Amino acid sequence: MDNRRQIHIRGIVQGVGFRPFIYNLAAKFNLKGFCFNDSEGVTIDVVGEAVDEFIDEIKASPPPLSRIDNLTAKNLPPVAYSGFTIKESVSSRGKSTFISPDVCICPECLEELLDPSDRRYVYPFINCTNCGPRYSIVRNIPYDRPNTTMAPFRMCPECEKEYRDPANRRFHAEPNGCEVCGPGVWFVEKGGRQKSYGEGKDPLVNHKAITHVRKLLKDGAIVAIKGLGGFHLACDATNSEAVEKLRERKRRSNKPFAIMCPDINAVESLCHVSDEERDILAGRVRPIVILKKRMPNAVAEAVSPNNNNLGVMLPYTPLHYLLFFGPAEGSFAALVMTSGNLSEEPIVISNEEAIERLNKIADHFLLHDRDIYMRVDDSIVRVEGRSRAKVVLRRARGYAPEALEMPGIEGLTEEVLACGGELKNTFCLTKDEKAILSQHIGDMENFETLEFFKESLKNLTNTYKVNPTVVAHDLHPDHLSTVFAKDYASSNGIPAERLIPVQHHHAHVASVMAEHGLRGEVIGVAFDGTGYGADGGVWGGEFMLAKRHGFTRVAHLLNVPLPGGDMAVKEPWRMALSYLHRAYGERVFFECPFFLERLEKRKLNLVVSMIEKGINSPLTSSAGRLFDAVASILEIRDEITFEGEAAIELEMRSALGEDGHYPFDIVDGEVAQIDTRPLIKKVVEDLKGGVSVSVISSKFHNTVKEIIITVAKRIRDREGLERVALSGGVFQNFLLLNSAVQGLEKEGFSVWTNQRVPPNDGGISLGQAAVAMEKLKKLK
Repeated sequence: MDNRRQIHIRGIVQGVGFRPFIYNLAAKFNLKGFCFNDSEGVTIDVVGEAVDEFIDEIKASPPPLSRIDNLTAKNLPPVAYSGFTIKESVSSRGKSTFISPDVCICPECLEELLDPSDRRYVYPFINCTNCGPRYSIVRNIPYDRPNTTMAPFRMCPECEKEYRDPANRRFHAEPNGCEVCGPGVWFVEKGGRQKSYGEGKDPLVNHKAITHVRKLLKDGAIVAIKGLGGFHLACDATNSEAVEKLRERKRRSNKPFAIMCPDINAVESLCHVSDEERDILAGRVRPIVILKKRMPNAVAEAVSPNNNNLGVMLPYTPLHYLLFFGPAEGSFAALVMTSGNLSEEPIVISNEEAIERLNKIADHFLLHDRDIYMRVDDSIVRVEGRSRAKVVLRRARGYAPEALEMPGIEGLTEEVLACGGELKNTFCLTKDEKAILSQHIGDMENFETLEFFKESLKNLTNTYKVNPTVVAHDLHPDHLSTVFAKDYASSNGIPAERLIPVQHHHAHVASVMAEHGLRGEVIGVAFDGTGYGADGGVWGGEFMLAKRHGFTRVAHLLNVPLPGGDMAVKEPWRMALSYLHRAYGERVFFECPFFLERLEKRKLNLVVSMIEKGINSPLTSSAGRLFDAVASILEIRDEITFEGEAAIELEMRSALGEDGHYPFDIVDGEVAQIDTRPLIKKVVEDLKGGVSVSVISSKFHNTVKEIIITVAKRIRDREGLERVALSGGVFQNFLLLNSAVQGLEKEGFSVWTNQRVPPNDGGISLGQAAVAMEKLKKLK
């Protein structure tokens, strides 16, 4: 007997081959009816005897790129359909579905790309329902070609035939195209002049242009290459002169460049690669993976100076593969592939903008005419040593805008905008018990980044039909994200009680709780460089009793002066002097003559005077500044060229197998302070006694671990709490993270850390949203 069901499916079900999957599944079970995309997902109407089996298989074996969040089915009276069809999409006002992140080229398309007998041989935009651009080209939902930047490209008869053929892999593949009808790529010289073979000859386009670029890269050129979510600046990673030239032109200082290798064998010739890292490298996201260098290796030292690691990714677009494997002699062990932007500005996405803004960096340009609607950087991940879990350090291409579950907000219909922090900014929207994190926005310190924030927010609120009625922001009154939050609330009529400030370190801890669905109270440990405190101070080494809706600060690292404010961040020797002065007072130069030997006495005396008189020297409990101070004391780095550089190099210098640590005191009070002066004095004593920098660095890391464990045990003894949440940028230091987690677990704690969202400030928007949702409950 025939049954009829109307089925509604929500989740990531558009742009992932879901309708072709349904079409073929209906044929398998001899069902008739139709399906279509709508603004909420996919709707299916089927009639036949095996409807229940059909639904079971949808649940059990959906397309690999899809995610089913909800499936409902209701009985309807049977009707006589003549067959099964895919109908035109339907748009519903106020309804939304989830957009798939961009997906790397699939094995089938890669095989066709490199097959001389295939009609898409060396076509740099080959794709199918299983791969290709998604988020970066979507203007609106439903996900159909007219709602993407592929709208201007009308399919040729052959591509149209594939698109309409249920048995074809490109059945309803919205970015489908070929060299006849699809986007193209071309070569442009510096200044914007298109290159040809000679007077009156054809311009360099598609694989000919790519082949020409390969030759130029071999010769040491820097080329701006338009990719999936923006431009890369590329050069031969084994060519020291080219890398140094790129670093100088980009004003990149010592910040590591990412590299792209042709295959996993090339990666393994340069780096140590675990099974987990290999799986991430070769997976469908293709992020940058932080790997330990093999020494020696072929990559120029200037790619990642003073660093034991390399950031490595594999090709993820057809164009990338053609840079390595096209029809020309020779290849590369690795190419530098760094974001195409000026320092601290958003990645460039348009051809015109690239020629204008990158002209002083790039020697040449490789452009294409498939517009990028949403700029999106490469994601960065690292495998945590203890659990071998993947930790996302920058959440962008391949992950954004995939929504995260937000358990515990059931019944709340209000939608939240959480505006994130100043550095490594992301924002977060909530809808239907989900958190939608933006891609990595960057440091909110200039107009260009603020505009990127606004354009991304406009896109995601329009696409997901989010209308925020609550806005969360950082406590710091002067951050651009805070100023924007207040302006947004005012211009959208959001009342003051729904504009919710969230303390920075509480947001860090809450991000862990939200990610893992933790309820109740936890011991929160938030270690980072800086965050505006509830008392207006500069916090950063915090222990708290944390719930989602609030927290109590119970301990922090010793407050020390931050002489010169932001200058103390850029010049770690100032923090070293501050800690040494706290430890030795007026005897600082007698006890630490090495400072007088390498730094200008006038500067030292000036900073001591600032410290003693409290001039432009706010107190800080920052763990990040403690790492900076020790790095400077050990003469590792007195000035930094990028955020976290001193702490990274301190970690790099640590000796394996050293288990000693330094003393510290805990000064009890309403809020306890961890007195680090004994630690500093012992560091100086070891340094003067000839102990190696690597051993001192290891003992310092062990001491920070012991501080975390000791304070957590004291809190447990008093409060009976067993769960610890670790967050903040300092926990990107995996030497510290691994040892702290192992030590806490050995003491019987359950330990939770960020994994799917960054532990740095890229994750605090999720924490802000979680806090805001919980506080909203209290308002009801």
